[in-house]
Amino acid sequence: MDISTMRSYIRSVVDIDSSDITDDTLNRFLGEGYDKIVYSQKRWPFYEVATTFNTVGSQKDYTLAAVGALVTDGLREVAALRSDNNVLSYVGRDVGDVAYPLDTDTSGRGWWWSFWADTIRIYPTPSGATTISVRAYKNPTPFGAGSIDTVEPSDLPAPFQILVATYGIFRAYEQQEDPGMAAQYLGMFNSELDNLTGRYVDAPAPQPLVLNGRTLSRWRFSDRLRYAWE
Repeated sequence: MDISTMRSYIRSVVDIDSSDITDDTLNRFLGEGYDKIVYSQKRWPFYEVATTFNTVGSQKDYTLAAVGALVTDGLREVAALRSDNNVLSYVGRDVGDVAYPLDTDTSGRGWWWSFWADTIRIYPTPSGATTISVRAYKNPTPFGAGSIDTVEPSDLPAPFQILVATYGIFRAYEQQEDPGMAAQYLGMFNSELDNLTGRYVDAPAPQPLVLNGRTLSRWRFSDRLRYAWE
């Protein structure tokens, strides 16, 4: 459903025309709905991407902008890091910094990582260049990027596009000073957003890989965080 179609749908439901609410105003309403949807979760599966970055010797911190330099629109969240066939284990920033204090000169192959203030920190500090594979989530494309009338809300599956229009109907009724219908469509928007979040985000717990009766990991994980002095 492109944006022009959304505007026509809103006008047909609310029974208005362009003399009541202009195209620019409806576009703004639709943009509000789009933002409320895409920024309600950091890990929508339709924004999942894979990328890589290279570590630098004696550098432990890597900004999200640098890690996502190859990703259109950049990254907003990191889910997992892998080097060769070894998955780096996630630890809290405070835990990692206790194990490997900022003033320590311990370096080597990275086994753990933390994420805070849009920065990945690797423990211990990498001793050289290594390619790190990243599973992450990109920033949503700005609403209406390109031709405002013909573009579909970027990356959004069809049910979410309809939901953007539902929000537009709510705002149109609100502008037309019909609080009863506005409340009804706002309730529909919130309810359907909850339903779609459950369908798209609340994934089942991952199951272990079983091979010849033995439970194995797909990659080798480190068993525990080892401290800098060990």
